[in-house]
Amino acid sequence: MMQIYVLKLAKIPMGVNSVQLYGYIAVRDERDSLLNYIVNHTRDAPITLQQGSFIEMTGPKRGISMCCSVLIEFDMRIKKGDREEDDLQLIYGTTDYCELGTPWKPFTNRINGDCGAVDITLALVYSAVEATIEVLVSKVHSHFNLSLSSFVFINESYQEIQHFHDTIGESCVLRRFVVAVVMDMDAFGVQGRSNSCKSVMDLSINR
Repeated sequence: MMQIYVLKLAKIPMGVNSVQLYGYIAVRDERDSLLNYIVNHTRDAPITLQQGSFIEMTGPKRGISMCCSVLIEFDMRIKKGDREEDDLQLIYGTTDYCELGTPWKPFTNRINGDCGAVDITLALVYSAVEATIEVLVSKVHSHFNLSLSSFVFINESYQEIQHFHDTIGESCVLRRFVVAVVMDMDAFGVQGRSNSCKSVMDLSINR
């Protein structure tokens, strides 16, 4: 299976401190030809980022099979004002990865576009199964900032995948997070950090 670890806004137009991004990065694999979104933001709800910032991943919704080639599609734009025709194209196009040509340890590729670039860090995970992380925030006494990451064992070490970073103001169920986990591994870690507390939990994976 393919695991995408990090998306980073590597380059933005000169002379600006931050940009408002919208659009999508998605994959297609042999299991399902429909788009499996990694990032998906509408023009009405863009994200504001600086150069070098991590792009929070909102997907995938299911594991990414690498039995055959995987196609990554992207169309990310920079919002410039009220009119869509004034927006700038950050990146647009496709790239593909096959099982034989994709390294089994994390590596980074740069996707260059007309008005910037995005770095994507990924790897092929052998003998992997799909694991789903579901997080319930049951009690909230006051607003707090929450960062959530998982740590997946690959290449003889644990690699961090950042899932969530935002303010929590009430009890809620966070969106589901899907990761590729090595089948013969006993556990993987999920770590949550907040400005008021820190918790760590291990989730066992049935083999």
